Amino acid sequence: MAPLECFGDNPDEQRTLRYGATMPIDYAKLKSMQFEPLRHTYTRRDTMLYALGLGVGAEDPTDASDLKYVYEKSLVALPMQAVTLATAPMLLADPAFGINYKMLLHAEQTLTVHKPLPTEGTVQGEFTIDEIYDKGQAKGAILYMTRKLFDSATGDLLATMGNVAFLRGDGGFGGKSEGAPKPRAVPADRAADHSITIKSPRNQALIYRLSGDYNPLHSDPEIAAIAGFNRPILHGLCHYGMAGRVLIKTLCGDDPSRLLQLATRFTSPVYPGETLRVDVWNIGAGDASFRVVASERDVIVQDFGRCEYRN
Repeated sequence: MAPLECFGDNPDEQRTLRYGATMPIDYAKLKSMQFEPLRHTYTRRDTMLYALGLGVGAEDPTDASDLKYVYEKSLVALPMQAVTLATAPMLLADPAFGINYKMLLHAEQTLTVHKPLPTEGTVQGEFTIDEIYDKGQAKGAILYMTRKLFDSATGDLLATMGNVAFLRGDGGFGGKSEGAPKPRAVPADRAADHSITIKSPRNQALIYRLSGDYNPLHSDPEIAAIAGFNRPILHGLCHYGMAGRVLIKTLCGDDPSRLLQLATRFTSPVYPGETLRVDVWNIGAGDASFRVVASERDVIVQDFGRCEYRN
């Protein structure tokens, strides 16, 4: 699983992240919390920078299929960029909630696309906490959150995002333990219908962080070592976006407007420079399962992937 992108620049935020919460999780407070909407203005430069952060154009800068995401002429936004807009990584950092950020992991991510993302504009993010499941003091808790992204100019709903966080050590607060949604496993009885290999540039995390995620775990070797890694790791949402780019090419005829939903579970970290293999199974019309493997280590880094798209 990928550590949640949650480090901030504020000293108080850094203190919370280093030492964690000091009181038990407050289920009622979390469930009833009303979050203020967040507005985010982004530019065409941000749209191009996001695509570069996914490695678009790294292999062949003249490839027309990549240029449309990184060149202002006929620029198109990748739908996965929505995960970087109007977000609030420190939203749950208040120690009063009882969440220990030091032990929090980003476990799953879902993106449902309602309308194509504009290449620039102002958007508004609205947050709700859907549920927190208590797996016991030894196992922790699982928190489900939804973020809806609206176009501020038109009021149109652009995307709905689901974020699942694994709160290690925060279980035992007396909440319900059953009822969490179960993701669909990839087919175990047959080989993948497609296997696509992509290379992660060595400096990819340093580029991707410029889209707004400045967690030093992805750039600072000392912080990475404290977290137990021999070098900085790639953002989970970065290799999530890389997988999405592959699926748009493979399943959507390289037309990003055909992507309807992209869901995955993060199962292991990725290091910049690694080769990733995206295995894809056709399930039905407009429906596919996928898994991502770090080829050199033969480690599954994303599992239970699901892609829905317009035929």
